[in-house]
Amino acid sequence: MSQKPATIKEIARRLNVSVSTVSRALHNHPSIGLRTKMQVQKLAADLNYEPNQAAISFKQGKTFTLGVILPNLGEEFFSMAINGIEDIAMPNNYTVLIGQSHDDAEREIKLLDTMRRHRVDGLLVSLSKNTVNLEPFDQLSQYNIPVVFFDRVPAGADYYSVSCDLRNSSVQLVDWLVSQGKKAIAIIKGPEKMIPSQERMTGYFAGLQKNSIKEDPNWVVQTDLSKEQTCAAMESLFSSKKKPTAIIAFNDYVALDAIKYARHKGLRINKDISFVSYANLPVTSYLDEPPLASVEQFPYEQASRATEMLLKLINKSEAAIPEKRVVMQSQVIVNEERKS
Repeated sequence: MSQKPATIKEIARRLNVSVSTVSRALHNHPSIGLRTKMQVQKLAADLNYEPNQAAISFKQGKTFTLGVILPNLGEEFFSMAINGIEDIAMPNNYTVLIGQSHDDAEREIKLLDTMRRHRVDGLLVSLSKNTVNLEPFDQLSQYNIPVVFFDRVPAGADYYSVSCDLRNSSVQLVDWLVSQGKKAIAIIKGPEKMIPSQERMTGYFAGLQKNSIKEDPNWVVQTDLSKEQTCAAMESLFSSKKKPTAIIAFNDYVALDAIKYARHKGLRINKDISFVSYANLPVTSYLDEPPLASVEQFPYEQASRATEMLLKLINKSEAAIPEKRVVMQSQVIVNEERKS
Protein backbone atom coordinates (compact mmCIF):
# COMPACT_ATOMS: atom_id res chain seq x y z
CA MET A 1 0.00 0.00 0.00
CA SER A 2 1.43 3.35 -1.05
CA GLN A 3 2.07 5.96 1.61
CA LYS A 4 0.41 9.36 1.33
CA PRO A 5 2.81 12.28 0.93
CA ALA A 6 3.70 13.99 4.18
CA THR A 7 2.10 17.35 4.82
CA ILE A 8 3.24 20.43 6.71
CA LYS A 9 0.60 19.60 9.32
CA GLU A 10 2.11 16.14 9.83
CA ILE A 11 5.60 17.59 10.32
CA ALA A 12 4.23 20.20 12.75
CA ARG A 13 2.37 17.54 14.76
CA ARG A 14 5.44 15.32 15.09
CA LEU A 15 7.68 18.18 16.22
CA ASN A 16 4.98 19.82 18.34
CA VAL A 17 5.36 23.19 16.62
CA SER A 18 2.98 25.37 14.64
CA VAL A 19 2.28 24.95 10.94
CA SER A 20 3.58 28.46 10.30
CA THR A 21 6.86 27.57 12.01
CA VAL A 22 7.29 24.55 9.73
CA SER A 23 6.47 26.61 6.66
CA ARG A 24 9.00 29.29 7.57
CA ALA A 25 11.66 26.72 8.44
CA LEU A 26 11.24 25.04 5.06
CA HIS A 27 11.71 28.42 3.40
CA ASN A 28 14.78 29.32 5.52
CA HIS A 29 13.01 32.27 7.10
CA PRO A 30 15.43 34.26 9.34
CA SER A 31 12.91 34.35 12.21
CA ILE A 32 13.32 30.59 12.78
CA GLY A 33 16.24 29.39 14.89
CA LEU A 34 18.89 27.16 13.38
CA ARG A 35 18.07 24.16 15.60
CA THR A 36 14.35 24.24 14.77
CA LYS A 37 15.11 24.80 11.10
CA MET A 38 17.41 21.78 10.97
CA GLN A 39 14.86 19.58 12.81
CA VAL A 40 12.09 20.56 10.42
CA GLN A 41 14.15 20.12 7.30
CA LYS A 42 15.53 16.74 8.44
CA LEU A 43 12.08 15.36 9.23
CA ALA A 44 10.74 16.72 5.93
CA ALA A 45 13.52 14.86 4.10
CA ASP A 46 12.90 11.66 6.09
CA LEU A 47 9.19 11.79 5.25
CA ASN A 48 9.86 12.64 1.57
CA TYR A 49 7.87 15.83 1.94
CA GLU A 50 7.05 17.69 -1.25
CA PRO A 51 5.38 21.12 -1.41
CA ASN A 52 1.71 21.12 -2.38
CA GLN A 53 1.92 22.78 -5.76
CA ALA A 54 -1.82 23.38 -5.90
CA ALA A 55 -1.71 25.25 -2.60
CA ILE A 56 1.28 27.29 -3.75
CA SER A 57 -0.47 28.15 -6.99
CA PHE A 58 -3.61 29.20 -5.12
CA LYS A 59 -1.61 31.40 -2.78
CA GLN A 60 0.37 33.07 -5.55
CA GLY A 61 -2.51 33.24 -8.01
CA LYS A 62 -0.50 31.33 -10.65
CA THR A 63 -0.32 27.78 -11.96
CA PHE A 64 3.18 28.26 -13.40
CA THR A 65 1.95 26.69 -16.63
CA LEU A 66 2.23 28.14 -20.13
CA GLY A 67 -0.14 26.96 -22.84
CA VAL A 68 1.16 26.49 -26.38
CA ILE A 69 -1.06 26.01 -29.44
CA LEU A 70 0.63 25.36 -32.76
CA PRO A 71 -0.30 23.70 -36.06
CA ASN A 72 1.69 20.47 -36.05
CA LEU A 73 4.61 19.17 -34.00
CA GLY A 74 5.38 16.81 -36.88
CA GLU A 75 6.82 19.82 -38.69
CA GLU A 76 10.44 20.33 -37.76
CA PHE A 77 9.92 24.08 -37.61
CA PHE A 78 7.50 23.78 -34.68
CA SER A 79 9.50 21.15 -32.82
CA MET A 80 12.43 23.57 -32.94
CA ALA A 81 10.11 26.30 -31.65
CA ILE A 82 9.09 24.13 -28.69
CA ASN A 83 12.76 23.82 -27.75
CA GLY A 84 12.98 27.62 -27.64
CA ILE A 85 9.86 27.86 -25.49
CA GLU A 86 10.97 25.24 -22.97
CA ASP A 87 14.49 26.67 -22.70
CA ILE A 88 12.98 29.93 -21.43
CA ALA A 89 10.05 28.48 -19.48
CA MET A 90 11.84 25.85 -17.41
CA PRO A 91 14.51 28.11 -15.81
CA ASN A 92 11.61 30.34 -14.79
CA ASN A 93 9.88 27.37 -13.11
CA TYR A 94 7.16 27.09 -15.73
CA THR A 95 5.88 23.89 -17.28
CA VAL A 96 4.52 23.84 -20.83
CA LEU A 97 1.15 22.43 -21.91
CA ILE A 98 1.13 21.77 -25.68
CA GLY A 99 -1.80 21.41 -28.06
CA GLN A 100 -1.82 20.90 -31.84
CA SER A 101 -4.51 22.51 -33.99
CA HIS A 102 -3.57 20.47 -37.06
CA ASP A 103 -4.53 23.60 -39.01
CA ASP A 104 -8.16 23.23 -37.95
CA ALA A 105 -9.67 26.50 -36.70
CA GLU A 106 -12.44 24.75 -34.71
CA ARG A 107 -9.94 22.44 -33.02
CA GLU A 108 -7.85 25.52 -32.22
CA ILE A 109 -10.78 27.10 -30.38
CA LYS A 110 -11.38 23.87 -28.40
CA LEU A 111 -7.73 23.83 -27.39
CA LEU A 112 -8.03 27.46 -26.38
CA ASP A 113 -10.93 26.61 -24.08
CA THR A 114 -9.03 23.64 -22.65
CA MET A 115 -6.04 25.84 -21.87
CA ARG A 116 -8.32 28.37 -20.18
CA ARG A 117 -9.97 25.69 -18.02
CA HIS A 118 -6.55 24.39 -17.03
CA ARG A 119 -5.85 27.94 -15.84
CA VAL A 120 -2.65 28.50 -17.79
CA ASP A 121 -0.93 31.73 -16.83
CA GLY A 122 -0.37 32.72 -20.45
CA LEU A 123 -0.64 31.41 -23.99
CA LEU A 124 1.75 31.15 -26.94
CA VAL A 125 0.09 30.65 -30.32
CA SER A 126 1.04 30.03 -33.93
CA LEU A 127 -2.24 30.31 -35.79
CA SER A 128 -3.81 27.62 -37.96
CA LYS A 129 -3.88 28.29 -41.69
CA ASN A 130 -7.68 28.75 -41.58
CA THR A 131 -7.99 31.07 -38.56
CA VAL A 132 -9.97 34.22 -39.30
CA ASN A 133 -11.91 34.88 -36.11
CA LEU A 134 -9.63 36.21 -33.37
CA GLU A 135 -12.42 36.98 -30.90
CA PRO A 136 -11.82 33.78 -28.84
CA PHE A 137 -8.27 34.98 -28.24
CA ASP A 138 -9.47 38.48 -27.36
CA GLN A 139 -11.84 37.03 -24.74
CA LEU A 140 -8.93 35.59 -22.76
CA SER A 141 -8.26 39.08 -21.40
CA GLN A 142 -11.40 38.62 -19.27
CA TYR A 143 -9.55 35.83 -17.47
CA ASN A 144 -6.26 37.76 -17.22
CA ILE A 145 -4.57 35.33 -19.60
CA PRO A 146 -2.14 37.19 -21.88
CA VAL A 147 -1.48 35.86 -25.40
CA VAL A 148 1.63 36.20 -27.55
CA PHE A 149 1.62 35.01 -31.17
CA PHE A 150 4.69 33.83 -33.06
CA ASP A 151 5.49 32.96 -36.69
CA ARG A 152 1.89 32.73 -37.91
CA VAL A 153 0.65 35.96 -36.40
CA PRO A 154 -2.46 38.11 -36.89
CA ALA A 155 -2.37 41.35 -38.83
CA GLY A 156 -2.33 44.75 -37.18
CA ALA A 157 -0.63 46.19 -34.14
CA ASP A 158 -3.24 45.17 -31.54
CA TYR A 159 -1.57 41.88 -30.63
CA TYR A 160 1.71 40.95 -29.00
CA SER A 161 3.68 38.96 -31.55
CA VAL A 162 7.07 37.83 -32.80
CA SER A 163 7.58 37.02 -36.48
CA CYS A 164 10.04 37.28 -39.36
CA ASP A 165 10.16 39.82 -42.19
CA LEU A 166 8.94 37.60 -45.02
CA ARG A 167 8.28 40.41 -47.46
CA ASN A 168 11.90 41.51 -47.58
CA SER A 169 13.19 37.94 -47.72
CA SER A 170 10.90 37.27 -50.69
CA VAL A 171 12.46 40.22 -52.50
CA GLN A 172 15.88 38.73 -51.70
CA LEU A 173 14.85 35.34 -53.10
CA VAL A 174 13.85 36.95 -56.39
CA ASP A 175 17.10 38.95 -56.42
CA TRP A 176 19.13 35.78 -55.89
CA LEU A 177 17.32 33.85 -58.61
CA VAL A 178 17.87 36.70 -61.04
CA SER A 179 21.56 36.71 -60.13
CA GLN A 180 21.60 33.05 -61.14
CA GLY A 181 20.13 33.88 -64.54
CA LYS A 182 16.54 32.94 -63.66
CA LYS A 183 13.86 35.37 -64.78
CA ALA A 184 10.90 33.06 -65.44
CA ILE A 185 10.02 32.85 -61.74
CA ALA A 186 6.79 31.31 -60.45
CA ILE A 187 5.50 31.10 -56.89
CA ILE A 188 3.43 28.52 -55.04
CA LYS A 189 1.67 30.62 -52.45
CA GLY A 190 -0.07 29.39 -49.31
CA PRO A 191 -3.65 29.86 -48.06
CA GLU A 192 -5.05 33.35 -48.67
CA LYS A 193 -6.10 33.78 -45.03
CA MET A 194 -2.57 33.41 -43.71
CA ILE A 195 -0.75 36.69 -43.14
CA PRO A 196 2.64 35.06 -43.89
CA SER A 197 1.29 33.95 -47.26
CA GLN A 198 0.25 37.51 -48.07
CA GLU A 199 3.67 38.80 -47.01
CA ARG A 200 5.43 36.32 -49.29
CA MET A 201 3.27 37.42 -52.22
CA THR A 202 3.86 41.11 -51.60
CA GLY A 203 7.61 40.51 -51.56
CA TYR A 204 7.45 38.34 -54.69
CA PHE A 205 5.74 41.07 -56.70
CA ALA A 206 8.06 43.72 -55.28
CA GLY A 207 11.04 41.58 -56.30
CA LEU A 208 9.75 41.19 -59.84
CA GLN A 209 9.20 44.94 -60.13
CA LYS A 210 12.64 45.67 -58.71
CA ASN A 211 14.22 43.45 -61.36
CA SER A 212 12.02 44.77 -64.19
CA ILE A 213 10.32 41.39 -64.68
CA LYS A 214 6.78 41.44 -65.99
CA GLU A 215 4.21 39.65 -63.83
CA ASP A 216 2.61 36.54 -65.30
CA PRO A 217 -0.66 35.52 -63.58
CA ASN A 218 -0.18 31.96 -64.82
CA TRP A 219 2.91 31.69 -62.64
CA VAL A 220 1.08 32.42 -59.39
CA VAL A 221 -0.52 29.25 -58.04
CA GLN A 222 -1.81 28.23 -54.64
CA THR A 223 -1.69 25.29 -52.24
CA ASP A 224 -3.45 24.60 -48.97
CA LEU A 225 -0.10 23.06 -47.94
CA SER A 226 -1.32 19.52 -48.67
CA LYS A 227 0.59 17.26 -51.04
CA GLU A 228 -2.45 16.95 -53.29
CA GLN A 229 -2.92 20.69 -53.78
CA THR A 230 0.80 21.26 -54.23
CA CYS A 231 0.81 18.69 -57.05
CA ALA A 232 -2.26 20.38 -58.55
CA ALA A 233 -0.43 23.71 -58.37
CA MET A 234 2.55 22.20 -60.18
CA GLU A 235 0.23 20.71 -62.80
CA SER A 236 -1.21 24.16 -63.38
CA LEU A 237 2.24 25.73 -63.77
CA PHE A 238 3.43 23.20 -66.32
CA SER A 239 0.22 23.15 -68.32
CA SER A 240 0.76 26.80 -69.29
CA LYS A 241 2.28 27.58 -72.68
CA LYS A 242 5.30 29.34 -71.20
CA LYS A 243 6.86 27.38 -68.37
CA PRO A 244 8.86 28.79 -65.46
CA THR A 245 12.51 27.97 -64.90
CA ALA A 246 12.38 28.66 -61.15
CA ILE A 247 9.77 28.24 -58.44
CA ILE A 248 9.48 29.90 -55.04
CA ALA A 249 7.71 27.40 -52.77
CA PHE A 250 5.72 28.42 -49.68
CA ASN A 251 8.00 26.39 -47.42
CA ASP A 252 10.44 23.47 -47.52
CA TYR A 253 7.67 20.88 -47.21
CA VAL A 254 5.83 22.34 -50.19
CA ALA A 255 9.14 22.47 -52.05
CA LEU A 256 9.75 18.76 -51.38
CA ASP A 257 6.31 17.81 -52.74
CA ALA A 258 6.87 20.04 -55.76
CA ILE A 259 10.33 18.54 -56.37
CA LYS A 260 8.88 15.03 -56.22
CA TYR A 261 6.25 16.00 -58.79
CA ALA A 262 8.83 17.57 -61.10
CA ARG A 263 11.10 14.54 -60.85
CA HIS A 264 8.16 12.26 -61.69
CA LYS A 265 7.60 14.34 -64.82
CA GLY A 266 11.18 13.71 -65.88
CA LEU A 267 12.53 17.17 -65.10
CA ARG A 268 16.08 17.57 -63.84
CA ILE A 269 15.89 19.27 -60.47
CA ASN A 270 17.76 22.57 -60.19
CA LYS A 271 18.71 22.27 -63.86
CA ASP A 272 15.50 22.18 -65.91
CA ILE A 273 13.63 23.72 -63.00
CA SER A 274 15.10 25.34 -59.86
CA PHE A 275 13.49 25.60 -56.43
CA VAL A 276 13.87 28.00 -53.52
CA SER A 277 11.71 28.08 -50.39
CA TYR A 278 11.26 29.16 -46.79
CA ALA A 279 12.10 27.72 -43.33
CA ASN A 280 15.60 26.33 -44.05
CA LEU A 281 14.82 23.10 -42.21
CA PRO A 282 17.85 20.98 -41.26
CA VAL A 283 16.25 17.88 -42.79
CA THR A 284 16.75 19.28 -46.31
CA SER A 285 20.53 19.06 -45.87
CA TYR A 286 20.21 15.27 -46.16
CA LEU A 287 18.60 15.44 -49.60
CA ASP A 288 20.47 14.87 -52.86
CA GLU A 289 18.52 17.68 -54.51
CA PRO A 290 17.40 20.21 -51.87
CA PRO A 291 16.05 23.68 -52.66
CA LEU A 292 18.91 25.88 -53.92
CA ALA A 293 18.13 28.46 -51.24
CA SER A 294 15.77 28.77 -48.31
CA VAL A 295 14.78 31.58 -46.00
CA GLU A 296 15.93 31.04 -42.42
CA GLN A 297 13.04 32.06 -40.14
CA PHE A 298 14.74 31.26 -36.83
CA PRO A 299 11.97 29.21 -35.15
CA TYR A 300 13.95 28.73 -31.93
CA GLU A 301 14.70 32.44 -31.60
CA GLN A 302 11.15 33.48 -32.52
CA ALA A 303 9.63 31.19 -29.92
CA SER A 304 12.10 32.01 -27.16
CA ARG A 305 11.60 35.76 -27.65
CA ALA A 306 7.83 35.25 -27.63
CA THR A 307 8.14 33.31 -24.36
CA GLU A 308 10.20 36.08 -22.77
CA MET A 309 7.55 38.58 -23.84
CA LEU A 310 4.78 36.41 -22.40
CA LEU A 311 6.51 36.06 -19.03
CA LYS A 312 6.81 39.83 -18.80
CA LEU A 313 3.07 40.14 -19.48
CA ILE A 314 2.28 37.51 -16.85
CA ASN A 315 4.38 39.41 -14.32
CA LYS A 316 2.60 42.65 -15.25
CA SER A 317 5.73 44.12 -16.78
CA GLU A 318 4.30 45.55 -19.98
CA ALA A 319 6.54 48.58 -19.50
CA ALA A 320 9.58 46.31 -19.90
CA ILE A 321 8.47 45.31 -23.42
CA PRO A 322 10.12 47.74 -25.88
CA GLU A 323 7.74 46.93 -28.73
CA LYS A 324 4.47 45.07 -28.97
CA ARG A 325 5.09 43.63 -32.41
CA VAL A 326 8.61 42.24 -32.91
CA VAL A 327 9.63 41.58 -36.52
CA MET A 328 12.94 39.75 -36.82
CA GLN A 329 15.08 39.90 -39.93
CA SER A 330 15.02 36.62 -41.83
CA GLN A 331 17.98 35.45 -43.90
CA VAL A 332 18.29 33.79 -47.31
CA ILE A 333 20.56 30.75 -46.94
CA VAL A 334 22.11 29.53 -50.18
CA ASN A 335 23.09 25.90 -50.69
CA GLU A 336 26.53 26.67 -52.15
CA GLU A 337 27.28 23.13 -53.26
CA ARG A 338 24.19 22.74 -55.42
CA LYS A 339 23.42 26.19 -56.81
CA SER A 340 23.29 26.31 -60.59
